[in-house]
Amino acid sequence: MEFAIWAVIVGLLLVLMALGSTVLKRLPLSTAMLYLLVGLGVSPLWLDMLPLDPRGHSHVLERMAEVVVLMSLFTAGLKLSPGLRDRRWLLPVRLALNSMVITVALIALVAWLFLGLPAGACVLLGAILAPTDPVLASEVQLHEAGDRDKLRFALTGEGGLNDGSAFPFVLLGLGLLGLHDLGTLGWRWVAVDVLWSTAAGLGIGWLLGVAVGRLVLFLRREHQEAVGLDDFLALGLIALSYGSALLVHASGFLAVFAAGVALRGLQERQSPGKASARQVEKAMAHPDRSMAENLATDRQHAPAFMAQAVLGFNEQAERIGEVTIVIAIGALLWAVPWHDAAWWFVPLLLLGIRPLAVALGISGAGASRSQRWLIGWFGIRGVGSLYYLMYALNHGLSGSLADQLVGLTLAVVVASIVVHGVSVTPMMAAYERRARRQPTQPS
Repeated sequence: MEFAIWAVIVGLLLVLMALGSTVLKRLPLSTAMLYLLVGLGVSPLWLDMLPLDPRGHSHVLERMAEVVVLMSLFTAGLKLSPGLRDRRWLLPVRLALNSMVITVALIALVAWLFLGLPAGACVLLGAILAPTDPVLASEVQLHEAGDRDKLRFALTGEGGLNDGSAFPFVLLGLGLLGLHDLGTLGWRWVAVDVLWSTAAGLGIGWLLGVAVGRLVLFLRREHQEAVGLDDFLALGLIALSYGSALLVHASGFLAVFAAGVALRGLQERQSPGKASARQVEKAMAHPDRSMAENLATDRQHAPAFMAQAVLGFNEQAERIGEVTIVIAIGALLWAVPWHDAAWWFVPLLLLGIRPLAVALGISGAGASRSQRWLIGWFGIRGVGSLYYLMYALNHGLSGSLADQLVGLTLAVVVASIVVHGVSVTPMMAAYERRARRQPTQPS
Protein backbone atom coordinates (compact mmCIF):
# COMPACT_ATOMS: atom_id res chain seq x y z
CA MET A 1 0.00 0.00 0.00
CA GLU A 2 2.81 2.44 0.84
CA PHE A 3 4.38 1.87 -2.59
CA ALA A 4 1.06 2.64 -4.24
CA ILE A 5 0.80 5.90 -2.29
CA TRP A 6 4.34 6.81 -3.32
CA ALA A 7 3.46 6.07 -6.95
CA VAL A 8 0.44 8.37 -6.74
CA ILE A 9 2.42 11.19 -5.09
CA VAL A 10 5.33 11.01 -7.54
CA GLY A 11 3.02 10.61 -10.51
CA LEU A 12 0.90 13.61 -9.54
CA LEU A 13 4.00 15.72 -8.93
CA LEU A 14 5.58 14.90 -12.28
CA VAL A 15 2.33 15.41 -14.20
CA LEU A 16 1.74 18.75 -12.46
CA MET A 17 5.28 19.85 -13.29
CA ALA A 18 4.80 18.90 -16.92
CA LEU A 19 1.44 20.69 -17.17
CA GLY A 20 2.44 23.78 -15.20
CA SER A 21 6.05 24.33 -16.26
CA THR A 22 5.27 27.32 -18.48
CA VAL A 23 3.11 28.91 -15.75
CA LEU A 24 5.87 28.50 -13.16
CA LYS A 25 8.32 30.33 -15.41
CA ARG A 26 6.14 33.43 -15.18
CA LEU A 27 5.62 33.25 -11.41
CA PRO A 28 8.00 34.14 -8.54
CA LEU A 29 8.29 30.45 -7.71
CA SER A 30 10.76 27.69 -8.49
CA THR A 31 10.20 23.99 -8.95
CA ALA A 32 12.64 23.38 -6.07
CA MET A 33 10.29 25.20 -3.68
CA LEU A 34 7.48 22.81 -4.60
CA TYR A 35 9.72 19.77 -4.24
CA LEU A 36 10.77 21.02 -0.81
CA LEU A 37 7.12 21.23 0.28
CA VAL A 38 6.53 17.67 -0.95
CA GLY A 39 9.53 16.54 1.09
CA LEU A 40 8.10 18.19 4.20
CA GLY A 41 4.76 16.52 3.49
CA VAL A 42 6.16 12.99 3.32
CA SER A 43 8.41 13.50 6.36
CA PRO A 44 7.35 12.56 9.94
CA LEU A 45 5.95 16.09 10.24
CA TRP A 46 2.88 14.92 8.32
CA LEU A 47 2.57 11.62 6.36
CA ASP A 48 5.65 9.96 7.94
CA MET A 49 6.52 8.13 4.72
CA LEU A 50 10.17 9.19 4.51
CA PRO A 51 11.77 9.49 7.96
CA LEU A 52 15.24 10.57 6.81
CA ASP A 53 17.86 11.47 9.40
CA PRO A 54 21.08 13.42 8.62
CA ARG A 55 23.30 11.05 10.54
CA GLY A 56 21.46 7.77 10.15
CA HIS A 57 21.17 8.12 6.37
CA SER A 58 24.34 10.09 5.66
CA HIS A 59 25.84 7.46 3.33
CA VAL A 60 22.72 7.25 1.17
CA LEU A 61 22.35 11.04 1.09
CA GLU A 62 26.00 11.50 0.14
CA ARG A 63 25.66 9.15 -2.83
CA MET A 64 22.36 10.71 -3.94
CA ALA A 65 23.81 14.23 -3.81
CA GLU A 66 27.00 13.05 -5.51
CA VAL A 67 25.18 11.60 -8.51
CA VAL A 68 22.94 14.64 -8.95
CA VAL A 69 25.88 17.05 -8.75
CA LEU A 70 27.81 15.00 -11.33
CA MET A 71 24.93 15.15 -13.80
CA SER A 72 24.64 18.88 -13.29
CA LEU A 73 28.37 19.53 -13.65
CA PHE A 74 28.47 17.69 -16.97
CA THR A 75 25.45 19.64 -18.19
CA ALA A 76 27.08 22.92 -17.18
CA GLY A 77 30.23 22.01 -19.08
CA LEU A 78 28.23 21.15 -22.21
CA LYS A 79 26.62 24.60 -22.18
CA LEU A 80 29.92 26.50 -22.14
CA SER A 81 30.73 26.72 -25.83
CA PRO A 82 33.37 29.51 -26.09
CA GLY A 83 36.98 28.37 -26.43
CA LEU A 84 39.23 28.58 -23.40
CA ARG A 85 40.90 31.70 -24.82
CA ASP A 86 37.60 33.58 -24.75
CA ARG A 87 37.73 36.43 -22.22
CA ARG A 88 34.36 35.44 -20.77
CA TRP A 89 36.14 32.64 -18.90
CA LEU A 90 37.82 35.27 -16.75
CA LEU A 91 34.69 35.86 -14.66
CA PRO A 92 33.85 32.23 -13.71
CA VAL A 93 37.50 31.39 -13.04
CA ARG A 94 37.90 34.37 -10.70
CA LEU A 95 34.60 33.55 -9.01
CA ALA A 96 35.59 29.91 -8.52
CA LEU A 97 39.03 30.80 -7.18
CA ASN A 98 39.19 34.29 -5.69
CA SER A 99 35.59 34.67 -4.54
CA MET A 100 35.39 31.08 -3.31
CA VAL A 101 38.54 31.42 -1.17
CA ILE A 102 37.36 34.76 0.20
CA THR A 103 33.99 33.21 1.07
CA VAL A 104 35.62 30.31 2.93
CA ALA A 105 37.82 32.76 4.85
CA LEU A 106 34.97 35.11 5.79
CA ILE A 107 32.65 32.30 6.92
CA ALA A 108 35.49 30.76 8.93
CA LEU A 109 36.23 34.13 10.55
CA VAL A 110 32.57 34.66 11.49
CA ALA A 111 32.34 31.12 12.90
CA TRP A 112 35.55 31.68 14.92
CA LEU A 113 34.48 35.02 16.35
CA PHE A 114 30.77 34.51 16.98
CA LEU A 115 30.02 30.77 17.02
CA GLY A 116 32.95 29.62 19.14
CA LEU A 117 33.83 26.75 16.82
CA PRO A 118 37.34 25.26 16.67
CA ALA A 119 39.51 26.28 13.71
CA GLY A 120 38.93 23.05 11.78
CA ALA A 121 35.16 23.29 12.09
CA CYS A 122 35.28 26.95 11.02
CA VAL A 123 37.18 26.10 7.83
CA LEU A 124 34.94 23.09 7.22
CA LEU A 125 31.77 25.18 7.55
CA GLY A 126 33.22 27.74 5.14
CA ALA A 127 34.08 25.02 2.61
CA ILE A 128 30.65 23.41 2.85
CA LEU A 129 28.82 26.70 2.26
CA ALA A 130 31.22 28.42 -0.17
CA PRO A 131 30.38 26.65 -3.47
CA THR A 132 27.37 27.80 -5.44
CA ASP A 133 25.03 25.10 -6.66
CA PRO A 134 24.94 23.88 -10.28
CA VAL A 135 21.73 21.88 -9.67
CA LEU A 136 19.31 24.51 -8.35
CA ALA A 137 20.70 27.38 -10.43
CA SER A 138 19.30 26.37 -13.83
CA GLU A 139 17.17 29.51 -14.11
CA VAL A 140 20.23 31.77 -13.96
CA GLN A 141 22.49 29.57 -16.09
CA LEU A 142 22.91 29.48 -19.86
CA HIS A 143 19.79 28.24 -21.60
CA GLU A 144 21.72 26.88 -24.58
CA ALA A 145 25.29 26.51 -25.80
CA GLY A 146 25.13 29.54 -28.09
CA ASP A 147 23.97 31.92 -25.36
CA ARG A 148 26.39 34.88 -25.27
CA ASP A 149 25.21 36.50 -22.04
CA LYS A 150 28.12 37.29 -19.71
CA LEU A 151 26.06 37.03 -16.50
CA ARG A 152 24.66 33.59 -17.28
CA PHE A 153 28.07 32.40 -18.51
CA ALA A 154 29.71 33.53 -15.28
CA LEU A 155 27.14 31.81 -13.04
CA THR A 156 27.20 28.60 -15.13
CA GLY A 157 30.99 28.44 -15.12
CA GLU A 158 31.22 29.26 -11.42
CA GLY A 159 28.75 26.52 -10.53
CA GLY A 160 30.73 24.04 -12.63
CA LEU A 161 34.14 24.94 -11.22
CA ASN A 162 33.71 25.76 -7.55
CA ASP A 163 32.26 22.44 -6.43
CA GLY A 164 35.70 21.07 -7.28
CA SER A 165 37.73 24.01 -6.02
CA ALA A 166 35.98 23.90 -2.62
CA PHE A 167 36.84 20.26 -1.95
CA PRO A 168 40.46 20.90 -0.84
CA PHE A 169 39.12 23.21 1.87
CA VAL A 170 36.73 20.50 3.05
CA LEU A 171 39.79 18.27 3.45
CA LEU A 172 41.69 21.07 5.16
CA GLY A 173 38.88 21.51 7.70
CA LEU A 174 38.75 17.76 8.33
CA GLY A 175 42.54 17.71 8.65
CA LEU A 176 42.56 20.47 11.26
CA LEU A 177 40.02 18.39 13.18
CA GLY A 178 42.34 15.38 12.99
CA LEU A 179 40.16 13.51 10.48
CA HIS A 180 42.38 13.78 7.38
CA ASP A 181 46.14 13.54 6.82
CA LEU A 182 47.51 16.98 5.88
CA GLY A 183 51.18 15.98 6.05
CA THR A 184 53.95 17.75 7.94
CA LEU A 185 53.33 21.51 7.81
CA GLY A 186 50.50 20.78 5.39
CA TRP A 187 52.73 19.62 2.50
CA ARG A 188 50.43 16.75 1.53
CA TRP A 189 47.40 19.02 1.48
CA VAL A 190 49.11 21.54 -0.81
CA ALA A 191 50.81 19.03 -3.10
CA VAL A 192 48.11 16.35 -3.38
CA ASP A 193 44.76 17.81 -2.30
CA VAL A 194 45.22 21.18 -4.02
CA LEU A 195 47.76 21.13 -6.86
CA TRP A 196 47.62 17.53 -8.04
CA SER A 197 43.90 17.07 -7.47
CA THR A 198 42.99 20.20 -9.44
CA ALA A 199 45.43 19.80 -12.33
CA ALA A 200 44.93 16.05 -12.73
CA GLY A 201 41.15 16.30 -12.46
CA LEU A 202 40.90 18.94 -15.18
CA GLY A 203 43.44 17.12 -17.36
CA ILE A 204 41.81 13.68 -17.08
CA GLY A 205 38.35 15.05 -17.80
CA TRP A 206 39.55 17.06 -20.78
CA LEU A 207 41.51 14.17 -22.31
CA LEU A 208 38.65 11.69 -21.88
CA GLY A 209 36.09 14.16 -23.26
CA VAL A 210 38.20 14.76 -26.37
CA ALA A 211 39.17 11.08 -26.81
CA VAL A 212 35.65 9.68 -26.44
CA GLY A 213 34.18 12.46 -28.59
CA ARG A 214 36.71 11.90 -31.38
CA LEU A 215 36.18 8.13 -31.29
CA VAL A 216 32.40 8.48 -31.57
CA LEU A 217 32.69 10.99 -34.42
CA PHE A 218 35.17 8.78 -36.27
CA LEU A 219 32.87 5.76 -36.05
CA ARG A 220 29.84 7.77 -37.12
CA ARG A 221 31.47 9.66 -39.99
CA GLU A 222 33.63 6.92 -41.45
CA HIS A 223 31.65 3.77 -40.69
CA GLN A 224 28.10 4.95 -39.85
CA GLU A 225 28.43 3.09 -36.56
CA ALA A 226 27.87 4.03 -32.87
CA VAL A 227 24.64 5.85 -33.76
CA GLY A 228 21.99 6.17 -31.06
CA LEU A 229 22.18 5.55 -27.33
CA ASP A 230 23.59 9.02 -26.68
CA ASP A 231 22.23 8.68 -23.16
CA PHE A 232 24.68 5.81 -22.62
CA LEU A 233 27.43 8.02 -24.03
CA ALA A 234 26.61 10.77 -21.50
CA LEU A 235 26.41 8.43 -18.51
CA GLY A 236 29.47 6.51 -19.63
CA LEU A 237 31.65 9.60 -20.02
CA ILE A 238 30.52 10.95 -16.63
CA ALA A 239 31.30 7.66 -14.89
CA LEU A 240 34.57 7.16 -16.76
CA SER A 241 35.83 10.66 -15.96
CA TYR A 242 34.77 10.56 -12.34
CA GLY A 243 36.07 7.08 -11.62
CA SER A 244 39.38 7.63 -13.41
CA ALA A 245 40.00 10.84 -11.47
CA LEU A 246 39.19 9.26 -8.10
CA LEU A 247 41.49 6.30 -8.79
CA VAL A 248 44.48 8.66 -8.98
CA HIS A 249 43.30 10.90 -6.10
CA ALA A 250 42.28 13.74 -8.43
CA SER A 251 39.13 15.87 -8.33
CA GLY A 252 36.27 13.88 -9.82
CA PHE A 253 33.98 16.90 -9.93
CA LEU A 254 36.46 18.94 -11.97
CA ALA A 255 37.06 15.94 -14.25
CA VAL A 256 33.36 15.61 -15.08
CA PHE A 257 32.99 19.34 -15.69
CA ALA A 258 36.09 19.38 -17.91
CA ALA A 259 34.78 16.40 -19.89
CA GLY A 260 31.60 18.33 -20.66
CA VAL A 261 33.56 21.44 -21.69
CA ALA A 262 35.87 19.32 -23.87
CA LEU A 263 32.98 17.60 -25.63
CA ARG A 264 31.35 20.95 -26.40
CA GLY A 265 34.69 22.40 -27.48
CA LEU A 266 35.15 19.53 -29.92
CA GLN A 267 31.80 20.34 -31.47
CA GLU A 268 32.64 24.04 -31.71
CA ARG A 269 35.93 23.31 -33.48
CA GLN A 270 34.55 20.78 -35.94
CA SER A 271 31.14 22.32 -36.75
CA PRO A 272 31.28 25.96 -35.61
CA GLY A 273 28.46 28.46 -35.82
CA LYS A 274 24.78 28.41 -34.95
CA ALA A 275 23.56 27.20 -38.33
CA SER A 276 24.60 23.60 -37.71
CA ALA A 277 23.13 23.60 -34.20
CA ARG A 278 19.80 24.99 -35.44
CA GLN A 279 19.61 22.38 -38.19
CA VAL A 280 20.30 19.63 -35.69
CA GLU A 281 17.64 20.90 -33.28
CA LYS A 282 15.11 21.06 -36.12
CA ALA A 283 15.92 17.51 -37.22
CA MET A 284 15.75 16.13 -33.66
CA ALA A 285 12.29 17.65 -33.19
CA HIS A 286 11.00 16.26 -36.51
CA PRO A 287 8.80 13.15 -36.26
CA ASP A 288 10.80 11.48 -39.03
CA ARG A 289 13.73 10.03 -37.05
CA SER A 290 15.68 9.27 -40.23
CA MET A 291 16.48 12.98 -40.58
CA ALA A 292 18.24 13.00 -37.23
CA GLU A 293 20.03 9.73 -37.97
CA ASN A 294 21.34 11.16 -41.24
CA LEU A 295 22.75 14.19 -39.43
CA ALA A 296 24.32 11.93 -36.80
CA THR A 297 26.64 10.48 -39.47
CA ASP A 298 27.02 13.60 -41.61
CA ARG A 299 30.60 14.89 -41.69
CA GLN A 300 29.60 18.49 -41.05
CA HIS A 301 26.74 18.07 -38.60
CA ALA A 302 27.80 14.97 -36.62
CA PRO A 303 29.63 16.96 -33.88
CA ALA A 304 26.66 19.28 -33.28
CA PHE A 305 24.28 16.31 -33.25
CA MET A 306 26.39 14.45 -30.68
CA ALA A 307 26.70 17.45 -28.36
CA GLN A 308 23.01 18.36 -28.61
CA ALA A 309 21.81 14.78 -28.05
CA VAL A 310 24.03 14.32 -25.00
CA LEU A 311 22.97 17.71 -23.58
CA GLY A 312 19.27 16.97 -24.13
CA PHE A 313 19.45 13.68 -22.23
CA ASN A 314 21.55 15.15 -19.46
CA GLU A 315 19.16 18.03 -18.86
CA GLN A 316 16.24 15.60 -18.47
CA ALA A 317 18.22 13.37 -16.10
CA GLU A 318 19.29 16.43 -14.12
CA ARG A 319 15.65 17.48 -13.62
CA ILE A 320 14.75 14.03 -12.30
CA GLY A 321 17.74 14.16 -9.97
CA GLU A 322 16.64 17.57 -8.71
CA VAL A 323 13.19 16.20 -7.85
CA THR A 324 14.72 13.34 -5.87
CA ILE A 325 17.32 15.25 -3.90
CA VAL A 326 15.19 18.29 -3.00
CA ILE A 327 12.37 16.05 -1.76
CA ALA A 328 15.01 14.31 0.37
CA ILE A 329 16.16 17.69 1.74
CA GLY A 330 12.57 18.52 2.68
CA ALA A 331 12.18 15.13 4.35
CA LEU A 332 15.33 15.78 6.42
CA LEU A 333 14.10 18.97 8.05
CA TRP A 334 12.11 17.32 10.83
CA ALA A 335 15.32 15.81 12.25
CA VAL A 336 17.63 18.81 11.87
CA PRO A 337 19.13 20.15 15.13
CA TRP A 338 18.38 23.80 14.36
CA HIS A 339 20.90 26.34 15.65
CA ASP A 340 19.74 29.70 17.07
CA ALA A 341 22.56 31.47 15.23
CA ALA A 342 20.93 30.59 11.90
CA TRP A 343 18.64 33.62 12.25
CA TRP A 344 21.56 36.01 11.81
CA PHE A 345 24.07 33.72 10.11
CA VAL A 346 21.94 32.99 7.01
CA PRO A 347 21.23 36.64 6.08
CA LEU A 348 24.85 37.54 6.81
CA LEU A 349 26.04 34.91 4.35
CA LEU A 350 23.54 35.70 1.58
CA LEU A 351 23.42 39.48 1.95
CA GLY A 352 26.91 40.27 3.24
CA ILE A 353 29.58 37.64 2.72
CA ARG A 354 28.57 36.51 -0.78
CA PRO A 355 28.26 40.02 -2.30
CA LEU A 356 31.49 41.15 -0.65
CA ALA A 357 33.39 38.07 -1.87
CA VAL A 358 32.09 38.62 -5.41
CA ALA A 359 32.99 42.31 -5.39
CA LEU A 360 36.54 41.58 -4.24
CA GLY A 361 37.00 38.48 -6.39
CA ILE A 362 35.98 39.93 -9.77
CA SER A 363 37.10 43.52 -9.32
CA GLY A 364 38.36 44.80 -12.67
CA ALA A 365 37.08 41.75 -14.57
CA GLY A 366 34.89 43.79 -16.93
CA ALA A 367 31.42 43.00 -15.57
CA SER A 368 28.85 45.79 -15.50
CA ARG A 369 27.47 47.11 -12.23
CA SER A 370 24.14 45.26 -12.65
CA GLN A 371 25.96 42.04 -13.55
CA ARG A 372 28.18 42.26 -10.45
CA TRP A 373 25.13 42.92 -8.29
CA LEU A 374 23.19 39.96 -9.70
CA ILE A 375 26.19 37.63 -9.46
CA GLY A 376 26.52 38.67 -5.82
CA TRP A 377 22.87 37.90 -5.13
CA PHE A 378 22.56 34.62 -7.02
CA GLY A 379 25.07 32.67 -4.95
CA ILE A 380 22.61 29.78 -4.69
CA ARG A 381 23.46 27.11 -2.12
CA GLY A 382 22.00 23.63 -2.42
CA VAL A 383 22.96 20.08 -3.36
CA GLY A 384 26.72 20.69 -3.40
CA SER A 385 26.62 21.89 0.20
CA LEU A 386 24.53 18.86 1.17
CA TYR A 387 27.09 16.56 -0.46
CA TYR A 388 30.04 18.08 1.41
CA LEU A 389 28.11 18.02 4.69
CA MET A 390 27.35 14.32 4.28
CA TYR A 391 30.94 13.67 3.23
CA ALA A 392 32.16 15.26 6.46
CA LEU A 393 29.71 13.21 8.55
CA ASN A 394 30.89 10.04 6.83
CA HIS A 395 34.54 10.91 7.48
CA GLY A 396 34.38 11.35 11.22
CA LEU A 397 32.54 14.59 11.99
CA SER A 398 30.38 13.86 15.03
CA GLY A 399 28.97 15.13 18.30
CA SER A 400 27.91 18.71 18.92
CA LEU A 401 30.09 19.98 16.06
CA ALA A 402 28.15 17.80 13.64
CA ASP A 403 24.84 19.08 15.03
CA GLN A 404 25.92 22.72 14.62
CA LEU A 405 27.15 22.27 11.06
CA VAL A 406 24.06 20.26 10.04
CA GLY A 407 21.73 22.92 11.44
CA LEU A 408 23.55 25.86 9.85
CA THR A 409 24.03 24.14 6.48
CA LEU A 410 20.41 23.05 6.10
CA ALA A 411 19.22 26.48 7.22
CA VAL A 412 21.28 28.12 4.46
CA VAL A 413 20.15 25.61 1.83
CA VAL A 414 16.43 25.97 2.66
CA ALA A 415 16.66 29.76 2.85
CA SER A 416 18.46 29.82 -0.51
CA ILE A 417 15.83 27.64 -2.16
CA VAL A 418 13.09 29.99 -0.95
CA VAL A 419 14.57 33.47 -1.38
CA HIS A 420 16.36 32.76 -4.64
CA GLY A 421 13.35 30.84 -5.93
CA VAL A 422 11.08 33.82 -5.26
CA SER A 423 13.47 36.39 -6.72
CA VAL A 424 14.90 34.65 -9.78
CA THR A 425 12.00 35.17 -12.19
CA PRO A 426 11.39 38.93 -11.68
CA MET A 427 15.08 39.81 -11.33
CA MET A 428 16.26 37.90 -14.40
CA ALA A 429 13.32 39.24 -16.41
CA ALA A 430 14.29 42.81 -15.45
CA TYR A 431 17.93 42.12 -16.34
CA GLU A 432 17.00 40.76 -19.77
CA ARG A 433 14.70 43.73 -20.50
CA ARG A 434 17.54 46.08 -19.65
CA ALA A 435 19.95 44.10 -21.85
CA ARG A 436 17.54 44.32 -24.80
CA ARG A 437 17.32 48.10 -24.39
CA GLN A 438 21.12 48.35 -24.52
CA PRO A 439 22.12 46.24 -27.54
CA THR A 440 25.43 47.99 -27.95
CA GLN A 441 26.59 47.14 -24.42
CA PRO A 442 28.70 44.02 -24.00
CA SER A 443 26.72 41.21 -22.47
